[in-house]
Amino acid sequence: MYRKTNLSRVAAGVLAATSLLASTAAFAGEVTIWCWDPNFNVAIMKEAAARYSAKHPETSFNIVDFAKADVEQKLQTALSSGTTDALPDIVLIEDYGAQKYLQSFPGAFAELSSKVDFSGFAPYKVQLMTMDGAVYGMPFDSGVTGLYYRKDYLEQAGFKPEDMQDLTWDRFIEIGKQVEAKTGKKMLGLDINDAGFIRILMQSAGGWYFDKDGNLSIENNAALKAALQTEQKILQANIHKPAAGWTEWVATFTSGDVATVTTGVWITGTVKAQADQSGKWGVAPIPKLDVEGASHASNLGGSSWYVTASSAEKDEAIDFLNEVYAKDVDFYQKILTERGAVGSLLAARNGPAYSEADAFFGGEKVWQNFSDWLAKVPAVNYGVFTNEVDTAVTAHLPSLGEGAPIDDVLKAVDSQAQGQIQ
Repeated sequence: MYRKTNLSRVAAGVLAATSLLASTAAFAGEVTIWCWDPNFNVAIMKEAAARYSAKHPETSFNIVDFAKADVEQKLQTALSSGTTDALPDIVLIEDYGAQKYLQSFPGAFAELSSKVDFSGFAPYKVQLMTMDGAVYGMPFDSGVTGLYYRKDYLEQAGFKPEDMQDLTWDRFIEIGKQVEAKTGKKMLGLDINDAGFIRILMQSAGGWYFDKDGNLSIENNAALKAALQTEQKILQANIHKPAAGWTEWVATFTSGDVATVTTGVWITGTVKAQADQSGKWGVAPIPKLDVEGASHASNLGGSSWYVTASSAEKDEAIDFLNEVYAKDVDFYQKILTERGAVGSLLAARNGPAYSEADAFFGGEKVWQNFSDWLAKVPAVNYGVFTNEVDTAVTAHLPSLGEGAPIDDVLKAVDSQAQGQIQ
């Protein structure tokens, strides 16, 4: 009896030791990550990895820098072929494409609902990575929008910073006319072959190309109609400086040729790169559309992190993302200061970097403002075919300047979109 009991204890001890070793081994692997942009996403992920490794030296990271298009192509190819061995443990996915991956490849990404407290993130970011009530991503950077404006130009036209608060787009256009009359400067740069401005306006009113159930919504879409009407009014008022492509658009404001910029917070670094313009800029909430449910908050761009379900280091990858991106408020202060990244963890707003006055913007607490607006961005369903419908919208934007009836433009967009998403 004694020998049997003793042997049982030995066996149990060996089993326990084996389990401990197995558990340790599970959290002693190399986590491979795919992302793009060495000065932003890659650099920020390296900082996150360094923080985690400092507490978990047994974990190593392989952060692979690809072009954005290459990440998307490699991910699509691997998921389509079912060759999961080629996939990384963590991959960066642009928010506009999240639902396409989740719906097209069910089961391809790890569900994080039970592992992460998503109540601490901006609601709009969480909703776009949710499918059938389950959340599959780790929210990362925000594209929360603002209205950057030249205080010196506005002052020459008789306007003060308080005049830029709580604007409607109709009032914005009226101010633009007076700015041009008094200063000779156009109010904004606008690329009529880019639908980014339309997306900003549309989401500010809680609308998108799809309804809350993911069905195409074009002709009876009040937010989209109001966005198109607003761009048409701007074009017909001729308060814009035309731009063809990103470089020309950026040059409209870095050169001092226009008085305002409406886009995502990620443009702040570009605005501040013009040292001779320090003290001349201010930031206000974006103007509001004249439709029910409209707000002064919106978003343009942004990405999030996803753990592949086939990952051998899945638990470790989730633990890493949860420890740094969902809990480390100091991490968000550093990436804000060093990279201009506004994360979507709401608790980060209470950190010191967010409350600092910015001399470039005349002492305004710009980051605090953006983080406050972040919490107000309307949640929408980006659907599966945002890029395809965006192409259809872009194709018909030039007709706005020609005075085409908005209802006709909506019909044309709907017809093209229907054909592209079949």
